[in-house]
Amino acid sequence: MTPIPPRKKRVPVHGVLLLDKSVGHSSNDALIKAKKLLNAEKAGHTGTLDPFATGLLPLCFGEATKFAQDLLDADKTYDTVVHLGIRTTTGDTEGEVAATHEVDATPDRIEAVLARFRGEIDQIPPMYSALKRDGKPLYEYARAGVTLEREARRVTIHSLELLDYQAPFLRLRVACSKGTYIRVLGEDIGAALGCGAHLKALRRIGVGELTLEHAVTLEVFADMSESDRAASLSALDTLLSSFPAVILPDKLANRFLHGQRLALGKEGAAIPDCQGRVRVYRETTGQLLGTGQMKEFGVLAPERLIAAEKP
Repeated sequence: MTPIPPRKKRVPVHGVLLLDKSVGHSSNDALIKAKKLLNAEKAGHTGTLDPFATGLLPLCFGEATKFAQDLLDADKTYDTVVHLGIRTTTGDTEGEVAATHEVDATPDRIEAVLARFRGEIDQIPPMYSALKRDGKPLYEYARAGVTLEREARRVTIHSLELLDYQAPFLRLRVACSKGTYIRVLGEDIGAALGCGAHLKALRRIGVGELTLEHAVTLEVFADMSESDRAASLSALDTLLSSFPAVILPDKLANRFLHGQRLALGKEGAAIPDCQGRVRVYRETTGQLLGTGQMKEFGVLAPERLIAAEKP
């Protein structure tokens, strides 16, 4: 009997992989495969993409997982193709056709309808979603033929741009707040045009300050050498680029890492011209120490700290 080779021991990996997710992968499947390729101990993603969707899926490893929530809360940008005239059970290509209608929308009428969806709007979450009711995701109820009442949620559509219209397809670019369902937006636009609609394609092109510019597909990542995979990871502070930076001398950096609040002015350190969330670095090495809150009178309060500075 051939002996089973010992399982490869996981190693500490710290950083962010900007993944360009392909069609067919769930976000969790993509995370598991990337984690295995890196042989990483700890990993997490920053918000899911539906299997039929593609685009930017930042994956966090090691200490970077502490800052994943910041991207969960970040604005998102999508390119999408809305197929007018056909409604499906899921609002996208994965569902069955529920109804069909003639499409006679003109570009002027489309622009008028799109204007109604810019700014703050209310959305009813779809049944085919991961939102939970009594501990069970809504999509499980939907698959069993059960429809539950859902409360509308307020979301913000920062911009909604018509990129192209070749009937029956609308190509749109959407910049929106967290929690926005683009499937629902597409369906609601179709309903407002009187013909119904579903999403033919969805691609996420931005998460907060991050873009697809340096993203890699899972297939390309798998073909890399181990050293190239490690080198392709972005630094921990990639997730924090929108926050002001605070730089501390060694003495204050050590106290910050021990969870102490610092009165920067009294300590002779420069007080940044900001309040709220900040990213904090050690002056001598430039290494990220974590995040903090700048409060009144130059007080810096630790928030999420790096467990140990990595060389």
